[in-house]
Amino acid sequence: MNREYDVIIVGTGVAGLFAALHLPNDKKILIITKALAEESDSFLAQGGICVLKNEDDYPAFFEDTLRAGHYENNREAVDLMIRSSQEIICDLIDCDVEFEREWGEFIYTKEGAHTAARILYHEDLTGKEITSKLLEKVKGLEHVTLLEHTTMLDIIEKNKRCYGIIAELENGEVVPIYSRYTLWASGGVGGLYKHSTNYRHLTGDALAISMKHKIELENVDYVQIHPTTLYSDDAGRRFLISESVRGEGAILLNRAGERFADELLPRDVLTGEIRKQMEKDDMRYVYLSLRKIHKDDIVKRFPNIYKRCLEEGYDITKEPIPVVPAQHYFMGGVKVDLNGKTSMKRLYAAGETACNGVHGANRLASNSLLESLVWAKRAAKSITASLKREDKKLAGEKISVPEQITVSMRDYPASYDAFKTMYHDMTRQRIEADKIRRQLMQKKDPDEKE
Repeated sequence: MNREYDVIIVGTGVAGLFAALHLPNDKKILIITKALAEESDSFLAQGGICVLKNEDDYPAFFEDTLRAGHYENNREAVDLMIRSSQEIICDLIDCDVEFEREWGEFIYTKEGAHTAARILYHEDLTGKEITSKLLEKVKGLEHVTLLEHTTMLDIIEKNKRCYGIIAELENGEVVPIYSRYTLWASGGVGGLYKHSTNYRHLTGDALAISMKHKIELENVDYVQIHPTTLYSDDAGRRFLISESVRGEGAILLNRAGERFADELLPRDVLTGEIRKQMEKDDMRYVYLSLRKIHKDDIVKRFPNIYKRCLEEGYDITKEPIPVVPAQHYFMGGVKVDLNGKTSMKRLYAAGETACNGVHGANRLASNSLLESLVWAKRAAKSITASLKREDKKLAGEKISVPEQITVSMRDYPASYDAFKTMYHDMTRQRIEADKIRRQLMQKKDPDEKE
């Protein structure tokens, strides 16, 4: 295989794929992923993607995002995301992504903590619809190489600049792969948790590598719990019951069959209410009932959820289902600016790996796909501009990173397994340490907003 590229992208979720589609087609691009290309959390997103419907909706959209994030959001980043949303939707439509329509007009739905219906969706498989269409486009690009079952072990650094990665290939070989620019789009931290909606291989390795190379992190303790996942005694990934279900009218019930909470509260607040009810009822779950939604609407609007629940022995058109909170999303991550730049030169990050401050302390439902796409495109544009400046300066001379950077492979004699425990422990410890640090600060000055 080739060992030298213009850009390396780590991750095949919407952020990585969308960035690849916005990089120059005269540059060599490599995309790698730990598992199969389809096994990203972007594929699992059920609910939808937020969009600014019109200027009248801007104040409410902005306020909803801030209120959900406990006003700890980066307001400039929130404004940028919202203002970019219509352009992003147009880009997706150009990639053949289909959203639900009626008489040619978009249908919008509403989810928790939204004061208006502003979410576009495709059945209950919005993430799959978007990601699969982007992946299809990327696979058709001759200048892009996509490697599955390829794991980033480290980055190649010199003078506080990133010049590529150390990777374990599918055949077990550990090699340096050089690049002029690197983009991390490697997902969240769900694989570190016993109960999570995430794929198990998403374990926040970029955070451990950041700590190793003194790359800035931010809000690492901000881990979001989703209020409603299908309860199961089995180990492994939890099946998400989309917030859209509650947005369309599903209600939460206690042991006695009584409604006990406002289902459209922000996720962290609703999670607290569910946990209190579970403790009060001495149960490991609460119930979610769709009785207020017509049967035909359930099957049409939520075909995937309906099918999966049937497989688990529940007919959601006739009976409530047991649900429980589980780890879902990571609001913290590698600190980036408005163009996705990290504190290390030539290294970018986008998607759940990155923290640009949009989500604050708690993510507003269906802002994740939008935020990932906005920053992926901005990162790609920034990288493109840098490549053009460098090419112009060199006036046609070939840039050869390996000639400038040498890597001793003596430090990388083993496979990912040799790094896994260390990386996972580093990330867990950092999350817990930041959580304790924040709690101590809040006790010291409970009125101070961080």
